[in-house]
Amino acid sequence: MPDAVPDFTPVTLITGFLGSGKTTLLQRLLLDPTLSDTAVLINEFGEIGLDHHLLERIDETMVMLQSGCVCCTIRGELSTAIKDLHSRRERGLLPPFRRLVIESTGLADPFPILSTVRSDPVLRHHFCLGNVITTVDAVNGARQLDAQPESVKQVAVADRLVLTKTDLTTAEAARELTKRLRHINPGAPLWRAADDDLDADALLSAEDHGTRQLTDGNDAVPDDHYGHNDDVRTLALSIDEPVDWTRFGVWLTLLLNRHGEALLRVKGILNVADTVAPVAVHAVQHLVHTPRHLDGWPNEDRRSRLVFIARGLDPAVIERSFRAFSMPHTQNRS
Repeated sequence: MPDAVPDFTPVTLITGFLGSGKTTLLQRLLLDPTLSDTAVLINEFGEIGLDHHLLERIDETMVMLQSGCVCCTIRGELSTAIKDLHSRRERGLLPPFRRLVIESTGLADPFPILSTVRSDPVLRHHFCLGNVITTVDAVNGARQLDAQPESVKQVAVADRLVLTKTDLTTAEAARELTKRLRHINPGAPLWRAADDDLDADALLSAEDHGTRQLTDGNDAVPDDHYGHNDDVRTLALSIDEPVDWTRFGVWLTLLLNRHGEALLRVKGILNVADTVAPVAVHAVQHLVHTPRHLDGWPNEDRRSRLVFIARGLDPAVIERSFRAFSMPHTQNRS
């Protein structure tokens, strides 16, 4: 019997450019028994091809899958669809799902979807943002990153990256694409869809693997220039001294107000003055996630780490602002 419904149901977004394997990944995840307490919002059943998993049609837009998941189409506003799911759960018309997965269209900008959950006055009292999972096609991904701004943004905002179709390309091409993904988003763990041990629960888990990577230093220091025309630059900072939380909050608010459109992602782990455990911070453009107090540090390194992913904004501007306003007495950069 599943546990009680959480106070805030996490919302996971699966995004990725057209043909990158979102549907295949979603099908694979829904076959995992650990996701039987999941609700899913998709665009059109005709595009998803889940018919062989259907168990019971509830109405014209909603079905129950053999795994126990509730699967729905999105018609009209996303907020309306989520509120309808919540209302049915509250009235006992649906199983007490403990998480919600949304599959976006291949051309979708992830920001409006994330903003809907955070800004809607009803949804933010019942739902919270979970992970953004971005699928990248190993065959066509490099060309899409060159030609499609949406593809770059989808990679930049990801909490987890899933590289698909590696069995259809060369090992060298996959390595080069992986390097480029690390340049755009150095903090996101990367899975290969071809691996047999793809862990559905880990992909959707709230555990912040990206924050751990920032602390461990794995892939967290980007190249100064990668040589592609996506105009994405990444800045990694480390701070030895404890951070004044008030000063930092004011600085980040001003930074996002001034440069939010250009700041695709801000992510970090902070050693806040007068606190024992670290605080994880996360922002996407103008949207700031609620800071999370972690249980403890991933390792012995107690330095604060911040990674900024920006498009069309010189990283030096961010660093000068940070040093001058937030932490003028520290001078360390990773």
